[in-house]
Amino acid sequence: MAQPTPTQDDLAPPPSLFKLGGVLFWIGVFSFGGGLSGWIHRQVVHRYRWMGNEDFLSGIALAQVVPGANVTNLCVYVGYRIRGAAGAAVSLLALMSGPTVLCVFVAIGYHYVQDYPVLHACVDGVAAAAVGLNLRLGVIGTQRIQRMRRIAPMIAMVATFVSVGVMEWPLVPVVLIIAPLSIAAVWPRKGASDA
Repeated sequence: MAQPTPTQDDLAPPPSLFKLGGVLFWIGVFSFGGGLSGWIHRQVVHRYRWMGNEDFLSGIALAQVVPGANVTNLCVYVGYRIRGAAGAAVSLLALMSGPTVLCVFVAIGYHYVQDYPVLHACVDGVAAAAVGLNLRLGVIGTQRIQRMRRIAPMIAMVATFVSVGVMEWPLVPVVLIIAPLSIAAVWPRKGASDA
């Protein structure tokens, strides 16, 4: 059963920097194979109610258009929205510190276990779970676009999916063309109704 999404009025008070860092640290440590955006969404929006769904989805959009890794950009955004500049710094450090240490140890020991088929099966299973989390987040974003009852965002979403996912065109040129068109299509105009 889907959990209700918190509105701006029923958000929890901002957590301590220690609590925020702790949540993101464990997300970083246990997020094998990707899917971090979906897990961050589940924790920050639904479990702890530190952010609203609309604010979080705006952060995802911003994280994807600025340079850098999407999840680190999202982490900085989330930390900043919850606790300001200190929250952004703590969030990024917490998310990256655990995986960095684990990656060093895994790299050291990988050549001892690389020939075991069970390792490859585990990695495949974790990757499938990560894809599922990302699909869930895509469904949430699509539902937001449908609630807006505007055709332009839906066209932009489908055009981006077809261009990059089906036709395999390079992402940057596609975004550089579609993003300005999408923004222009929904930009508020004087005298225009919000229908």
